[in-house]
Amino acid sequence: MSLNKLGRQTTIRDRVTISGFGVHSNAPVSLILHPADANSGIVFLRTGLSNGRERLIEAKWSNVSQTELCTVLGDSSLASVSTVEHLLAALSGLNIDNVMIEVDGPEAPIMDGSAAAFVAAIDQAGIVEQSRPRRHLKVLKPVRVERGRGFAELRPAEWGFHLDIEIDFAAAAIGRQRRTFDLDPATFRSEIARARTFGFVSDVERLWKMGFALGSSLDNCIALDGERILNPEGLRYADEFVRHKALDSVGDLSLAGAPIIGGYRSYMPGHNMNFLALEALFADKSAYEFIETAPRRELAVARAGAGALAHATYAAEVD
Repeated sequence: MSLNKLGRQTTIRDRVTISGFGVHSNAPVSLILHPADANSGIVFLRTGLSNGRERLIEAKWSNVSQTELCTVLGDSSLASVSTVEHLLAALSGLNIDNVMIEVDGPEAPIMDGSAAAFVAAIDQAGIVEQSRPRRHLKVLKPVRVERGRGFAELRPAEWGFHLDIEIDFAAAAIGRQRRTFDLDPATFRSEIARARTFGFVSDVERLWKMGFALGSSLDNCIALDGERILNPEGLRYADEFVRHKALDSVGDLSLAGAPIIGGYRSYMPGHNMNFLALEALFADKSAYEFIETAPRRELAVARAGAGALAHATYAAEVD
């Protein structure tokens, strides 16, 4: 393996279609992942607009227009796409830099409530390396935001992206859970990608009145009624709840526009908290820099002759 192998950009080999329905709108939706040129980033092509119009929406934090229960990109009066966090997490978790996402409705499909279907679609399409070096966002000093009893911090690190996520719910079925991850494609696949969104039955009527969760079901959400988990199959992980919060964080933080070299510590995170952390980081130009050099640890792994790079939301609780 060459020393810069792990530091090059990637895209998918071929296009792939994913169809489903929106968890909030309950409307059918189809999206197509297209290969994209180096340095183009992750971009949504919103189709299905009035008069046959189309609009491009870059997957960047500056295009976030809403963070209540899901992450929304774009302007709803012109064009927007919501519930993008699970798809973005799959792309980020598998180190995909450049993809055009054609979507014919205002909401990405929820699938089973996790990123598993999107990982499978990426695997079907294949991953290819491009000639340009990957650009990274390196955190240079700590940035912290607080909201209610929750907080989020972005911290410097010498290499990689480290997640430290903690939740604490009164419901005994969840309770207090904390997980840490050194994020790479293998870890994302095995530890994070299959964790599903969750919500409380007691919140459903309120959410319906707000226009949310119209397509929510046991097929795409872990449902809790008091202390009971209603899904007949139970949990995929004993701590699936905090893992899903990690999944959401990976997707939301990918809106930085480049893989982060740093650490993310969050207590009681949500889409709004993740967005506020990025907003605070970019508000301080001394807190970050963009670099195109492969991280030191990746180079060390390459020198050691490691194996080739692995192929490579909604939540019903209020943030």
